[in-house]
Amino acid sequence: MSKRKIEIMDTTLRDGEQTSGVSFSVSEKLTIAKLLLEELKVDRIEIASARVSEGELKAVQKITNWASNNGYLDKVEVLTFVDGGASIKWMEESGAKVQNLLTKGSLNHLTHQLKKTPEQHFSEIKEVIELATSKGIQTNVYLEDWSNGMRNAPEYVFQFLDFLATQNIERLLLPDTLGVLTPEESYRFIKETRTRYPEAHIDFHAHNDYDLGVSNAMEGVKAGANGLHLTINGMGERAGNAPMASTIAVIKDFLDDVEVTVNETALNKVSKLVETFSGFRIPVNKPVVGANVFTQTAGIHADGDNKKDLYFNDLLPERFGRKRKYALGKTSGKANIQKNLQDLGISLNDDELKKVTQRIIELGDKKEHVSQEDLPYIISDVLDSASYEHRVVVENYVLTHSKGLMPSTTLQLRVDGKIYESHSQGDGQFDAFMNALRKLYSEHSDKKLPELIDYAVRIPPGSHSDALCETIITWRRDKHEFITRGLDSDQTVSAIKATEKMLNIL
Repeated sequence: MSKRKIEIMDTTLRDGEQTSGVSFSVSEKLTIAKLLLEELKVDRIEIASARVSEGELKAVQKITNWASNNGYLDKVEVLTFVDGGASIKWMEESGAKVQNLLTKGSLNHLTHQLKKTPEQHFSEIKEVIELATSKGIQTNVYLEDWSNGMRNAPEYVFQFLDFLATQNIERLLLPDTLGVLTPEESYRFIKETRTRYPEAHIDFHAHNDYDLGVSNAMEGVKAGANGLHLTINGMGERAGNAPMASTIAVIKDFLDDVEVTVNETALNKVSKLVETFSGFRIPVNKPVVGANVFTQTAGIHADGDNKKDLYFNDLLPERFGRKRKYALGKTSGKANIQKNLQDLGISLNDDELKKVTQRIIELGDKKEHVSQEDLPYIISDVLDSASYEHRVVVENYVLTHSKGLMPSTTLQLRVDGKIYESHSQGDGQFDAFMNALRKLYSEHSDKKLPELIDYAVRIPPGSHSDALCETIITWRRDKHEFITRGLDSDQTVSAIKATEKMLNIL
């Protein structure tokens, strides 16, 4: 049995750009348009509104020139208006060949915004369609506020659709302009329209004001819609449009009798690029493309995955060019850590694993986030700390750095259970700390502190966490050099920890 093809029209560059604060440059629009058609393989793209600005015209000219040279010109669409032919003139200048004509799909909008009768509106629409046809421009028709039209005055909507059935148009574009429909209404209104106009090509354009965009799109397809309008990352006015990634996943996994051509493996790449260009950040928990949606946090989940992929579902990250991750934190447990160690090619015995797990839990309790890239540093720090006796403990310290004053440190040190205190200044906070430490040892100990000969600070390469930095200090004592490491989210504190290790080695 052959499946019914659903056209996907991406409107990120038109409706998505109506997201508050978003404006794409000419080059950004061209780059996104190429990715949408060539890599994501959507069927059509809506790239602009006519007559908006000179910059918009240049962007459309760039896209249509590229599209013409690569066989995509019939897939590039522009929003136009019933304006006596001004939009058509603009389209001719832009090189676009498909207009999405914005008309009034509800009697309420027609009466109160245009203040015209249906007959007057239809007559003006007819003139625009005929002009477009004479210029070799194809027409699709948006029925703005169609959803409220079907709710409140369906007789007008069907009067309008009866008129459009006599015109030279390709598609009916039915938008839930204000995102007010329920899934039940989406199905019923599309089904009713499909039944009355069985030969019409119907696109459904869902908005997400009630967070029902994906559900409504799904019901629209089930009711017989031929196409859907979606945006990357759900961008668009107010709460945005139905999002591309999750809608495509729903269609592929739950609607067996239909198919789409969208390349799932490119979804994450395109989403990240649009995020970068737009400045519109993807929520970390956004289905399919969010940073955390393929990350297992609870240790019991990792344990289940180890045994029989017990916490997998059909949304496998590999479908979307991504990889499953296991979070490191206070709830992760040993199973999560083992998963990350496997990826890094590191093996620990049970005792070492227990110590590393405890350190990660401690960081989690401090609300620090630990990434896989941090793990080798944690292991090094924990196992190094276990190699010596903790006779000397930096019990407390106060680090002060004020404008116009030298940095200072008040230090409290515990040696074999006895407390010592000192205060000193220095060229920086760590220098002040070392001066306070030297004062203590000169007054209370026969031991001579080693010379600090090198000081290096590293963060884990590729780490996106704010948890850790590693300070590596090289010391010299009696011509012998040795290294200690400290790990903390604060650079000075990590240096102090490295110094504490040095004191216990003496």
